[in-house]
Amino acid sequence: MRIETLSVFPEMFEPVMSTSILGRARRAGIFEFEAYNLRDWTHDHHRTVDDEPYGGGQGMLMKVEPLAEAIEDIASTGPHPHTIFFTPCGEPFTQRTAERLAAHDRILLVCGRYEGMDERAYDYADERISIGDYVLTGGELAAMVVADAVVRLLPGALGDEMSNVDESFSGGVEGGLLEYAQYTRPADFRGKGVPDVLLSGDHAKVDAWRRANAIERTCRWRPDLIEGAGLTDKERAFAQECIERYHSAEAPSSTE
Repeated sequence: MRIETLSVFPEMFEPVMSTSILGRARRAGIFEFEAYNLRDWTHDHHRTVDDEPYGGGQGMLMKVEPLAEAIEDIASTGPHPHTIFFTPCGEPFTQRTAERLAAHDRILLVCGRYEGMDERAYDYADERISIGDYVLTGGELAAMVVADAVVRLLPGALGDEMSNVDESFSGGVEGGLLEYAQYTRPADFRGKGVPDVLLSGDHAKVDAWRRANAIERTCRWRPDLIEGAGLTDKERAFAQECIERYHSAEAPSSTE
């Protein structure tokens, strides 16, 4: 896979794309990365990428001309990239979105700044994405989030091919849940122990406990995910019991 970004601050990306899992995967050739400077497609002395909005209003808008020229030039260097713009109008970014994007050979992440973009720039988007209902200074952090979530899904990126299967929000037939609770040494910490089943060595019982625990945790912390989760009829009945236990009017409050 090839991941590219278009930004007025391309220097922001290198520390992230060279560190930890992303850095190892990049050095191993699992993906390629390139950060482009939008100002390279300007034609004035000040390398201007923004201007005042027609009709007045606060702030400045990114100009359509450099964005259009940049995307066209970048796309001409190989297979057309799946081009993503970040905007509050976009589809909410989820693990399933990451899984879908990981199937592309080439993606281009276009990072906005200022008060937004000239609306005509969005004609160049294959997809619009939002990573959440809040305001960031620019799209660079959003692009890093998407790149991280996508790269870890690429074969070989995590080393253990099963590492991302049981993660929170993972797709698939049995996916869509929060990950089960996990423990490591010591077996007892200040009077709080590890569930006995995890110390039993019985892998079938461990798997069953983890599945039930994932359902229960999802019902407790993110009940909104249950409707779309891959559950059997028996599991869905168990989930309904958990939701009633944690979210009925009589349920005790918790600060856990």
